Amino acid sequence: MPAFTPDAVRAAAPPDLDLRLAAAERAAALAPPSPEDEVWRYSRIDELDLDWFVPGRADTTVDAPEGVHVAHGGSLDRVDDLDTIDVFHELNRAFMDAVVVSVPRGVVAERPVVVTHRVHAAGTAVFPRLIVDAAEDSELTVVEQFVSPDGLVALVVPRLEVDVAPAARLKYLGVNMLGGSTWSLAHQRALGARDSNTLLATVALGGDYARVRTEARVTGQGASTRQIALYYADDTQMHDFRTLQDHAAPRTHSDLLFKGAVQDQAKSVYTGLIKIRHDAKGSQAFQTNRNLTLSSGAWAESVPNLDIETNDVKCSHASTVGPIDEEQRFYLESRGIPPEIAERLVVLGFFDEVLEQLPVGPLAVQLREQVGAKLARRTS
Repeated sequence: MPAFTPDAVRAAAPPDLDLRLAAAERAAALAPPSPEDEVWRYSRIDELDLDWFVPGRADTTVDAPEGVHVAHGGSLDRVDDLDTIDVFHELNRAFMDAVVVSVPRGVVAERPVVVTHRVHAAGTAVFPRLIVDAAEDSELTVVEQFVSPDGLVALVVPRLEVDVAPAARLKYLGVNMLGGSTWSLAHQRALGARDSNTLLATVALGGDYARVRTEARVTGQGASTRQIALYYADDTQMHDFRTLQDHAAPRTHSDLLFKGAVQDQAKSVYTGLIKIRHDAKGSQAFQTNRNLTLSSGAWAESVPNLDIETNDVKCSHASTVGPIDEEQRFYLESRGIPPEIAERLVVLGFFDEVLEQLPVGPLAVQLREQVGAKLARRTS
């Protein structure tokens, strides 16, 4: 990694220089990940060569309502508390461009905070970090968008840190609208305190190889977390999701619903773990992953897992991978609907369950149109 050196950190002259230099040195000492590592199993990480890139910065804008505080340039003195530390995590620490969004105690934000990262320069690696603090009994929705033009070869390594205080309500939506030549390696961490409610939503339509690893931990009694995702890969794209539903307190609740489709030569991977710790009696956790394979050359992998350390809990997981239901298609075609329109209706109906749960209603209409456009490219 000749471009990601301590000297490159010094050239940026960040205020927390010593901490960033230490991260750059740790990154240099770490071996690159491999598909042989369990956490990277089924991935394409062996295709990535960091020598292709130099450190850069995304063009980041923030639109926030009154009462929500926004600060640029968060410090590394925060505790990341991630279960897995790798070279990409350390590079983000060394070269991060941070935004901190916080809502005070008891404040209900009137509209969403919208954070948009645009990548314009080819051959750059950018490291955005979004930190969201929801104080006690507050309510906030955050939408984070990642955008790059088609044909732009770049690397995006975002990090999300969410802390939800007691009785706070936080909704987050990450939207991948990257061009088809851009890679993304995202890592998200959320902590939910007593009686908090957290939603982590992802829509992944863009990118070449796009990965999101999410660790959602409920640490206070009565806390609840939901994870939902919609992903659609075509051409040679690959979407890769790794999730953790971590229960560390009694009578906590988590629910996960991920739905995806692959066509042409595209691939998708989902691996998820429900972890119920010893002190989490009375907890409930549910995990569902559904996948449509719309072409003979497309491939999807789904691996749900449970790790339960106590009794008096309720848990379930389910996954499916397969083509469109022929009975649904036949039902529509038997009523005079042409095959290509019938297929479009079935696919859009498949995704509606996720679209209806997205925290920003108007955006769901736009995303539905983009899903339809992907499907049209296959049938045209």
